[in-house]
Formats: sequence, C-alpha cells, structure tokens
Amino acid sequence: MTTDPSHWNDRFTGPTYYYGTEPNAFVSAMAGHVPAGPVLCLAEGEGRNAVFLAGHGHAVTAVDASSVGLAKARALAEARGVALATAVVDLAAYAIAPGHWAGIVATFAHVPPAVRQRMHAQVVAGLRPGGVYLLEAYTPAQLAFGTGGPKDPTLCMTLTALREELRGLDFIIGRECERDVIEGRGHTGRGAVVQVVARRPEVTQRKD
Repeated sequence: MTTDPSHWNDRFTGPTYYYGTEPNAFVSAMAGHVPAGPVLCLAEGEGRNAVFLAGHGHAVTAVDASSVGLAKARALAEARGVALATAVVDLAAYAIAPGHWAGIVATFAHVPPAVRQRMHAQVVAGLRPGGVYLLEAYTPAQLAFGTGGPKDPTLCMTLTALREELRGLDFIIGRECERDVIEGRGHTGRGAVVQVVARRPEVTQRKD
C-alpha cells in the first residue's frame, strides 16, 4: 500500500465510494467509548467514519493525503446533514494537537513503521485525559487472505507492537482476530485484523 497522494486520488476518483459510505463495523460498535468532544479521524479517505461520528454529535476533523477523498467526505457530510472539517495532510509530517482530542480514530491506516510509530506517539499525547483511541488494522496474517490491505507485511500491525507504540494508554480492548470485512470494493471478505480501544488515563488529584 502506497502513501503517494496521487495513488489515492486515482482510487477515490469517481461517483462511488471505494470503501463504501457506512462506518467501519468496529468503529460503529465501539463509538460509545468515545466521550463527548472533538474527534480526529486519521487517514480518513472518503469520510465514512468521520461522517458517522459527526452524526453522533462530535465535532470531527478528518485528515488524509487525498484531496479527492476528502472532497467526497465533505459531500457525504452535506448529504447526511452534518458538519465536517477536513485537512489534506501527510501523516509523516502532521502534528496532532496535544491534549485536545476526546477521540482519535484510525482504520486501516497502513503507513511505514517509522511513520506509524511517530503517529502513535502523537496519538498518546494528543488525547485529552479520558480520551479514547479506536484502531482497526490488518495483521501480517492478512496477506494469506488477499481480501484487501497492503501487500507488504511491514505495513501491517500486531497487538504486541501496538501495546508498545501506545504505551501510556490503558487498553480496554486489544485483540487479534478474524472477521468478515465487507466495505465497498476495497475490502471484500474474510480478514485478519487487530482491534484496539485504548484510553488516556484521567488526571488524578494527589491526596497528601
């Protein structure tokens, strides 16, 4: 999977939504863990998760390398009657606002390991106390399924690596599993995924 914006602009060009317009199933099921407040959606593509979360009352910012994808995200938001902020960014250089976000969401955001490690360090710092990170991604076992995702195993994720990269967050859910991933044309069947719901601890007052 490439991080080249032209690749994603080409993929997202056209009237149909490559990964569909409904939210990722894991995000939909776990959205109740995200407290009220602003939400950041990373590598959000055509906006399916961002629009869903905006519809649940969050002030959502969607970022992606593809200007075409984000234009379709704004169109989807308008069609659903919700507000959505977008920004075209390179995740390798993007600065997540520290201590700001009630929720951060990343589904199938497969970037090179160095970029992912930098991004996750900023995710940990970017959540406000009590804020929650929702992540779903393919594991290296996905390559055997061939139903979507990267062809390079180094772009996939494991729970062991994520626990290290997200040190400082409390894992509510952390698991590797198989499930049917049916999302538009892009994801088309059984997949091997890692799923994470992780919360930044609340600030506690010292009692001397």
